[in-house]
Amino acid sequence: MTYETMKPDAALAKVPTDLFIGGRWVSPGTGKTIAVENPATGDVIAEIADGGLADMAAALDAAAAAQRDWARTAPRVRSDILRRAYTLMLERSDHLATLTTLEMGKPYAQARAEVTYAAGYLRWYSEEAVRIGGRYTVTESGVGRIVTMAQPVGPCLFVTPWNFPLAMGTRKIGPALAAGCTCIVKPAKQTPLSMLATASILEEAGVPAGVVNIVPSSDSTRIVAAAMNDPRLRKISFTGSTEVGQSLVRQSADQLLRVSLELGGNAPFIVFDDADVGSAVDAAIQAKLRNNGEACTSANRLYVHSSIAAEFAAELAERFSALTIGPGMDPGTDIGPLIDDKQRRQVQRLVDDAVAKGARVATGGHALDRPGCFFAPTVLTDVPDDALLIQDEIFGPVAPIISFDDETAVLESANSSRYGLAAYVFTRDLDRAIRVAEQLDSGMVAINQGTVSNPAAPFGGVKHSGYGREGGPEGLDEYLETKYVALGAGTAPTSIGGRA
Repeated sequence: MTYETMKPDAALAKVPTDLFIGGRWVSPGTGKTIAVENPATGDVIAEIADGGLADMAAALDAAAAAQRDWARTAPRVRSDILRRAYTLMLERSDHLATLTTLEMGKPYAQARAEVTYAAGYLRWYSEEAVRIGGRYTVTESGVGRIVTMAQPVGPCLFVTPWNFPLAMGTRKIGPALAAGCTCIVKPAKQTPLSMLATASILEEAGVPAGVVNIVPSSDSTRIVAAAMNDPRLRKISFTGSTEVGQSLVRQSADQLLRVSLELGGNAPFIVFDDADVGSAVDAAIQAKLRNNGEACTSANRLYVHSSIAAEFAAELAERFSALTIGPGMDPGTDIGPLIDDKQRRQVQRLVDDAVAKGARVATGGHALDRPGCFFAPTVLTDVPDDALLIQDEIFGPVAPIISFDDETAVLESANSSRYGLAAYVFTRDLDRAIRVAEQLDSGMVAINQGTVSNPAAPFGGVKHSGYGREGGPEGLDEYLETKYVALGAGTAPTSIGGRA
């Protein structure tokens, strides 16, 4: 199916609007619905079920009831189910991408890329499901043996954000299912459609009833707290703001839940004097404007060596000003709307603060006077150290440029943030690249490229950007507990076919 043939009305008509609990589509106990809006127009595009406390309790009942059988399911069976889900997701790329664009606002081409990225987690963990192992070791005394085995943590709760509504779901669901965990997904109320569509895909792929449950809700705080207070829940994984993450950590203490957090970012983008300016500008556009600038890995502070700062800023501003701004479903759109007017006002506040403190606007700097939540791609130069956007996550298409002369000084500036998720470094000097990467207080560092995400790599941060990792073999470990079994001398084999 081509881009032109997947019309918005057709895509929306295919989405279930009820809750998915225990393998069934059910009406919410609240009797309420959530209005989903298109941020490009402000129009309501769907009304979906608004889950409440009773619905979350039912979802946890279903996940807990399914846990033992799913944990006992053969790894190859779990693997095959995830692989089928991967295939189905790619087959329905047009549908899923259309939904993502309509509910979140990103350009359609980027939504297609998110579908591929999201499906990649299902494929990666389908391959990891059959490689979960343990170890067998002779004790140091030679008497007895040590056996370890990896077992699923148990029922999990996933709270996902609005900016990557599809990928942030599969990045959690994939490893959980591979490990043998059941789960409940609470998608963001702004963008639940793509996850509801994913539930249908997982069901068709053969995921048993109760293994995956989807509960959108406008009452997130209460229903998440209720689930976390239930001893049957054993893990929560959250992607979102640092402030909410801190609150969840405090709540997790009563049940001593396993916790994974992917929180805010303030990524430094460092361009040294020996870097190729054209390549660095290309990467800056990718790192800054991907997802309309609404990404935790977005380049938030662009540190450019003073010898090339003017050239870099001029080229970046020229490229920014040539971009096409519009609804994500329009062919040729480069930048879509921000998620809502609240976010647009926040971006404007940060830009105005920087300008008031001495920053110069090279291009953009303002919201667009048109329907929808659009903000002009913006380049700021001469940005002072006390500008709020140096310390606060922008989450919008704004690139503040700060010049530097000294490697030690720029590292100090880069590490001054409370966040530590991603960082970007541009240099042709391999020794410098490795040296700087080692010294950056960041969970991920990209060298001479504008992306860091990959299903095979551990995604996560340090400091106020959270803890735990998603992706790669490390992501699977987040859903496994290690059990140690001590074998006495009477049970440990002394030779092949022999007994002690």
